[in-house]
Amino acid sequence: MQPSLYLVLFCLLIGIVAIVLLTTRFRLHPFFALLIASLLVGTGVGLPVGDVVNFVKEGFGNIMRSLGLIIVLGTALGAVLEKTGSTRKMAGFLMRTIGKKYPAMAMGITGFIVGMPLFCDSGFIVLSGLNASFARKTNMPVVVLAVAMATGLYSVHCLIPPHPGAAAAASTLGVDYGKLILAGILVAIPAMLIGNIYARYAGMKMAATTDHPDTVDEPIAADGPGVLHSFLPVIVPVLLIAARSFLAIEKNGKANSILLVLGDPVVALAIGLLLAITLITKKNRNGLTGWLQEGAEKAGGILVIIGAGGGFGAVLNATKIGPLFSEALPLAGMGLLFPFLLCFVLKTAQGSSTVAIITGASIIQPLLPALGFTSPDGKLLCVLAMGAGSMMISHANDAYFWVISRFEKIGMKEMLRVYSIATILMGLISLATIYLFSFLL
Repeated sequence: MQPSLYLVLFCLLIGIVAIVLLTTRFRLHPFFALLIASLLVGTGVGLPVGDVVNFVKEGFGNIMRSLGLIIVLGTALGAVLEKTGSTRKMAGFLMRTIGKKYPAMAMGITGFIVGMPLFCDSGFIVLSGLNASFARKTNMPVVVLAVAMATGLYSVHCLIPPHPGAAAAASTLGVDYGKLILAGILVAIPAMLIGNIYARYAGMKMAATTDHPDTVDEPIAADGPGVLHSFLPVIVPVLLIAARSFLAIEKNGKANSILLVLGDPVVALAIGLLLAITLITKKNRNGLTGWLQEGAEKAGGILVIIGAGGGFGAVLNATKIGPLFSEALPLAGMGLLFPFLLCFVLKTAQGSSTVAIITGASIIQPLLPALGFTSPDGKLLCVLAMGAGSMMISHANDAYFWVISRFEKIGMKEMLRVYSIATILMGLISLATIYLFSFLL
């Protein structure tokens, strides 16, 4: 018998509350929280336990098939770039180019570019020494430069594959990766800029110290790989994936066939990884195996969360939540506001942008017809709206919040007044940009 809308809504609410409580109060890994939520929702609406388990396995396998290699290659690429010093070389180039006149903007752009292959927390840790050194040289409050860099990293983390939230949402909703990367960059730029502007406005008023007695004042990427060589592993995969989606090449032609292969996200990231490996010097060659293992292990932790999110989505599909919503509620009137608000609530409540987007995509996928997002452009805008919602609000339950605070010795008061408010502004400006895109598409 088909469950009623009210029963499905009640069970969905129980599932969301379970995810939030289990991951925040009880510190349970999101993988297990999502599995428990799947069982609660599935059995709550009357599905047999055996069927719920099968739906979870099917959803887990489907999303692994589409995302497994992408996440592993993306994390391995980030690990190699970090260990070879390429991220520091890119940062040093940007510091020398624009840092003297616009130090905060230089840190924001550095975070934006370095954040494409690196997760925001890893990227911040890698660059934190440069940030401290630059703060002393420019006599600017640490909180300004730290938040400027943090928001640059954060803007791409929430919106652009191969970051796991955006990649999982694209896979779940069936969005082209190349188009999402380009559109995500266009949305992330104003988000990074507003975070940067607010960091300067609010941070300059803070009495934050620029003294870091326990940090060595080190040169900014004076040695290591060349600048162009360092940028190539980041730029080439982005260009290949984007070209596959947008370049108008003769249909069925040889060039088109080659581009379809090279622009596949898996192949493009593999090419980026190979380019990154060429950065390794003879002195560090023995470390490659360990770096790749580190990347694969980090990917494993991400993939189990994404897989559990896929299982949760499969259970929600089985409840027929989409048709029930479309018949009873005017979701079409909410449009992009619904996915934005959903991920905003999930992010604020449990702290992880990745979990917020993955959970949000599982809920929204069966609601796409009711929301009016059945076209490729509509699904693209929906993923971007989820990414914008997942930016806000980063506060004390977010691990990234504490990475910034602990590595730069910034107090809770400064973090909440500068960084947390900056993430609110980033989410809102991203939503406004997405609405502008919706009128242009």
